[in-house]
Amino acid sequence: MALSGMRGLSVFISDIRNCQNKEQERLRVDKELGNVRTRFKNEKGLSPYEKKKYVWKMLYIYMLGYDVDFGHMEAVSLISAPKYPEKQVGYIVTACLLNENHDFLRLAINTVRNDIIGRNETFQCLALTMVGNIGGREFAESLAPDVQKLLISSSCRPLVRKKAALCLLRLFRKNPDVVNVDGWADRMAQLLDERDLGVLTSSMSLLVALVANNHEAYWSCLPKCVKTLERLARNQDVPQEYTYYGIPSPWLQVKTMRALQYFPTIEDPNTRRSLFEVLQRILMGTDVVKNVNKNNASHAVLFEALALVMHLDAEKEMMSQCVALLGKFIAVREPNIRYLGLENMTRMLLVTDVQDIIKRHQAQIITSLKDPDISIRRRALDLLYGMCDVTNAKDIVEELLQYLSTAEFAMREELSLKAAILAEKFAPDLSWYVDVILQLIDKAGDFVSDDIWFRVVQFVTNNEDLQPYAAAKAREYLDKPAIHETMVKVSAYLLGEFGHLLARRPGCSPKEIFSVIHEKLPTVLSSTIPILLSTYAKILMHTQPPDPELQNQIWAIFNKYESCIDAEIQQRAVEYIALSRKGAALMDILAEMPKFPERQSALIKKADTEVDTAEQSALKLRAQQQTSSALVVTDQRPANGTPLSSGTQLSLVKVPGMSSTADHNSAEQGFSHENGTLTKVDPQPPADLLGDLLGPLAIEGPPSTDVQSQQTIVSGLKDVPNTIEAAAIVPFGEQTNSVQPIGNIAERFQALCLKDSGVLYEDPYIQIGIKAEWRAHHGRLVLFLGNKNTSPLVSVQAIILPPSHLKMELSLVPETIPPRAQVQCPLEVVNLRPSRDVAVLDFSYKFGNNMINVKLRLPAVLNKFLQPITVTAEEFFPQWRSLSGPPLKLQEVVRGVRPMPLLDMANLFNSFQLIVCPGLDPNPNNLVASTTFYSESTRAMLCLVRIETDPADRTQLRMTVASGEPALTFELKEFMKEQLVNIPTASHAPTAAPPVPAVPQPTSPAAAAALTDPGAMLAGLL
Repeated sequence: MALSGMRGLSVFISDIRNCQNKEQERLRVDKELGNVRTRFKNEKGLSPYEKKKYVWKMLYIYMLGYDVDFGHMEAVSLISAPKYPEKQVGYIVTACLLNENHDFLRLAINTVRNDIIGRNETFQCLALTMVGNIGGREFAESLAPDVQKLLISSSCRPLVRKKAALCLLRLFRKNPDVVNVDGWADRMAQLLDERDLGVLTSSMSLLVALVANNHEAYWSCLPKCVKTLERLARNQDVPQEYTYYGIPSPWLQVKTMRALQYFPTIEDPNTRRSLFEVLQRILMGTDVVKNVNKNNASHAVLFEALALVMHLDAEKEMMSQCVALLGKFIAVREPNIRYLGLENMTRMLLVTDVQDIIKRHQAQIITSLKDPDISIRRRALDLLYGMCDVTNAKDIVEELLQYLSTAEFAMREELSLKAAILAEKFAPDLSWYVDVILQLIDKAGDFVSDDIWFRVVQFVTNNEDLQPYAAAKAREYLDKPAIHETMVKVSAYLLGEFGHLLARRPGCSPKEIFSVIHEKLPTVLSSTIPILLSTYAKILMHTQPPDPELQNQIWAIFNKYESCIDAEIQQRAVEYIALSRKGAALMDILAEMPKFPERQSALIKKADTEVDTAEQSALKLRAQQQTSSALVVTDQRPANGTPLSSGTQLSLVKVPGMSSTADHNSAEQGFSHENGTLTKVDPQPPADLLGDLLGPLAIEGPPSTDVQSQQTIVSGLKDVPNTIEAAAIVPFGEQTNSVQPIGNIAERFQALCLKDSGVLYEDPYIQIGIKAEWRAHHGRLVLFLGNKNTSPLVSVQAIILPPSHLKMELSLVPETIPPRAQVQCPLEVVNLRPSRDVAVLDFSYKFGNNMINVKLRLPAVLNKFLQPITVTAEEFFPQWRSLSGPPLKLQEVVRGVRPMPLLDMANLFNSFQLIVCPGLDPNPNNLVASTTFYSESTRAMLCLVRIETDPADRTQLRMTVASGEPALTFELKEFMKEQLVNIPTASHAPTAAPPVPAVPQPTSPAAAAALTDPGAMLAGLL
């Protein structure tokens, strides 16, 4: 823009640049907008120069990011100005300020068309540029024929024809149904004979769009594309201005080869031979040089040539040259070139003939697996996975298992899955497969899905020769002092089914097997206990003659779990103790599992559908969400509150458009959905049905000590999030309703921050419960809305006010809840990034003349997206050292901490999914903890924490938090500080978490020397 002579515009720009802050800039902009608006109102007194100046100011203000909602007409009117300066301003500002649907554009269509069909080339270029930038449907309908005429006109200069080709390309992409290109094959072939490389490059861009839409119509253009490539490859008639670092027009070469890839094949032998000669010249003439710009241009041409070679299924000799060239690339120091080499080698695996050639570079590919750049490591992993077959499977899988110990957490899940699939597909023998999977579980248990150990069980069950070996290997792993819970599951299952085959081996008697398995019981989650109970029953069944001592031990365990709150555990305990007293009948009932039917592996099926497991899981979650999945459970009890008759059952009332047929039918038959399975429902409900509207969520009888202690822990999230408008939220605990809630809303929320099910809110008319499941950065909550009265609740509304870091979708909530009914409303949650802000449920309903409205915080808080992970010293110290300081590692002295024993503090951290790692800090007054945080932006991010306490002053401590994401480090530090400052007194500290083992002293001389000052920050290590 030539701004010389526009003193007012220059002064305005200077004033903006001299502003000290954003507020001053806004005031100056508002003042200028007011001045421009005033001058436009008196438009008759404006000279063309003044109008041009004020329109320039509008554009500058718009470019600063401010809304400009006036003056559009003045900008459009300048298009019809007879002089170039005013017309230029009109075109530029109109193209920037108006979109394709703006009404004012219709006023300019005739003027723009006159400029296009006129003889002034400068005006033609201005018009074509604006039409190409806007690309609206009306422009396409009115102007496309004129643009096409300009493109094929022999009287137009190359500058105009080049812009016409690009303008037509834009109109065709935006409106392919409007722009008529029928019969354009001959014209495009003529355009490809163009000698001017500018017009030829623009025309080739247009051809790529046309053949992508319908290649059948443009076969006549194929030989012309090959001739263009020959011309460029031989550097014939290529002007200097189109030569980039000695490479003749790399842009045109890339576009031409891209166009050729849309044709399925090349049948003419002469054309095919000419093309392969060109490709051969490109392959042989490309090498890595020091100049980065030349590398970029030559590699762009090279990799497009490789794609064309693969597309045309070239001869094996040329394929070998391609692989050899890529082998050079993956060995250079430049990471971008290594990345491109690995990526293209992976693509070449689609051509089966080159797999043996690629294997020659296996050592270099394995070296790339240890590259500092994670993107290169991922490409190397993909390539190893693709090139694996029976001949090299053992070497590749062993390399993956070795790499698993040092791989970062972001890759371990994908690494584990691929290693398991390769071991299954290419196992030389099944015992090797069992060894690999057990090693995999041992080294990366947190990242091994259930499908992997399920598959091991299927193989072992179906192969009798493998059963003693698998049971013996499981017995060996159980001798380790600390094993992952998945290893406990698979070992317990294998020993329960096949442990009796080891009876004659030392250390494998039923009593010894039971003892070593039972040692793991206190360390496992409740979901694993049913497997262990089944194992105990199997051991009891296989112990012949019965061992009274072992029998009494196992019966005592069954008796203990007969009153367990978990229905699955309780049912197994009750059934197994009843079965164990049936004597010989036990052998028939608990006989060995039959062979599994042959079917496709779930792992291979997952590999076929899931390239990026995290992304696919997010897509699946959205696909599975039902927009109307609310179920209404009604109570058919008479209004006087008398119990139901013995024959009456609970039924599901089908709300129109809400409940699915499957759910409805299963409920009518006396079944209910629980944990994804169908379980029998007792036809006789309890006498006081409405005493617990939430069914499985509530706890009958007096709450246990564990539950009470968990409910008393304060979450620390007391304030309304800053990201939610304060006007939209009533302060919690100060609701202005005439109806008073039952219980403390804040305490209920704080309890749900620790638990995944419970009551969120209750008043005399309604009870709102929550049941949640969390996996990585996804969450699924089910809201249970229970009407406690004999009259319906009407005008029911539920609106989610999510903070910016959460994506939340609530299914349809019915406007009316029938009497004594319960509605289930799923809520999907996706965590986008770390934040402590809290989502709010704005819930309202009407009962009689009362309109009740409450704002309730939802327990989708930071710690729900944490998953505890125990790290060893070999894993911890390299990670801790790599996070050198702010903003990735933050330290703060926290004062005002309520005094509490160190064990209670450790239990508090454990309850928030921060697992305390023993043995990493020699000072017994310090704690080291670790966890993994999941969000869409960070994926799996390891977090490390160190707490240093002063025994003389328990009211203060020093806290150090580290992670690979600055925002996560800050948010986690503040979150933990809130917990430590707001924790309850020691008498109510949590007691349900497992105790922290004693901290062992370092054994190596180097570790002992590094930790000589236990009160300091573990110099050199931490």
